[in-house]
Amino acid sequence: MPTATTSKVRTALVIGGGIAGPVVATALLKAGIQATVYEAYPTLAEGIGGGLALAPNGLAALGLIGAGDAVRALATPVTGTVMAVGGNTRRLPSLADVEPLQIVGRGDLHRVLHDRAAESGVRFEYSKRLAGAIEGPNSVTAKFDDGCTATADVLIGADGVRSTVRTLIDPEAPAAGYTGMLSFQGYVDAAPDLDPEPGVMTFAFGKRAYYLFWKMADGRVTWGANLPSKQYMSLTDARTIPSGQWLRTLRETYSGDLPGELLANRTTAENLDITGAIHIMPPVPHWHRGRMVLVGDAVHAPSNSTGQGASLAIESSIQLARCLRDLPDAASAFRAYERLRRERVERITKRGARTNSAKTPGPVGRKAMHALMPIFFKVMNFEKVMGWEQRYQIDWDAPAMDGTSADG
Repeated sequence: MPTATTSKVRTALVIGGGIAGPVVATALLKAGIQATVYEAYPTLAEGIGGGLALAPNGLAALGLIGAGDAVRALATPVTGTVMAVGGNTRRLPSLADVEPLQIVGRGDLHRVLHDRAAESGVRFEYSKRLAGAIEGPNSVTAKFDDGCTATADVLIGADGVRSTVRTLIDPEAPAAGYTGMLSFQGYVDAAPDLDPEPGVMTFAFGKRAYYLFWKMADGRVTWGANLPSKQYMSLTDARTIPSGQWLRTLRETYSGDLPGELLANRTTAENLDITGAIHIMPPVPHWHRGRMVLVGDAVHAPSNSTGQGASLAIESSIQLARCLRDLPDAASAFRAYERLRRERVERITKRGARTNSAKTPGPVGRKAMHALMPIFFKVMNFEKVMGWEQRYQIDWDAPAMDGTSADG
């Protein structure tokens, strides 16, 4: 079992303190590589955004850094899923012997990952927005907009869909694409006419827009809206519009849908989270260059339709740490890491893109979905479609040799 790095890489600068950043830093420390996380914002990003899903494969990866149980303690397990098209509902099949999907608040997840990293010995620096980087023969130096610099053996870009590191690696790198939908999350009290089965998440295709809902452990009903919008709006832009105005739009959009209309009408401005545009990353040609490499949403951000965004970021963080631990230098480690990850993440991203196209089908498409749903459920092999995604396991103790070993 590897207990210390055999690589020449001993130190790392991690840019971004969201999900991938703390995970890769904690895994690197476990691998014998010192890592410091540099976050652009002045504080830990608690309370930002709504909930997100962690799939079984993501939870398994979190277990490798000792964070899985802490996340489960704060999460709501989803033991069943339902698809609803108009009045037609069907329960989706599930995988045998796989733990439930877990829904956790984004801020709660950030806090757990930060605390686990800090307990492991990872250092965090805040208000450090990356401005540039200079590579030398044996090191890389990050330059921050406050004039400070930091030097290490490698620089890891965990800085999200608007990654600065991605453009440093390749100035022609593609930007994150916009799916044509804005995301919102609301919370309402359960009532006799609105009381979903505990543990069951419903994916509903309304007349004009898609939404999903589930009952939380505290008895409230949470719902997520994917609002079609031709106009792209950043999170900052979307939040300049008063919540009351967004609620009027949501109520118009889901009028006539059940229970979408009830969910929208009973959500108050105080109980609405505006979570911004839904992005999807196109394939990124260059994952690394020299002593710089990308991880998480900076290089692969599938749409929220997959339920895999956070889980894939966590997996890639662990795999990058393994490769840096076991390969003799940064270049070979980065190549092995990309070979381990590219095919998997791009395949899942394509699945998400197909699902996105079904979220706003229009009247004709909606009728077709209604008619074809029984056939779809009859012929779909859920184990074949989803088993390879959710049963993925990383063998931390196996040496990362050629980009294909120990990849579940």
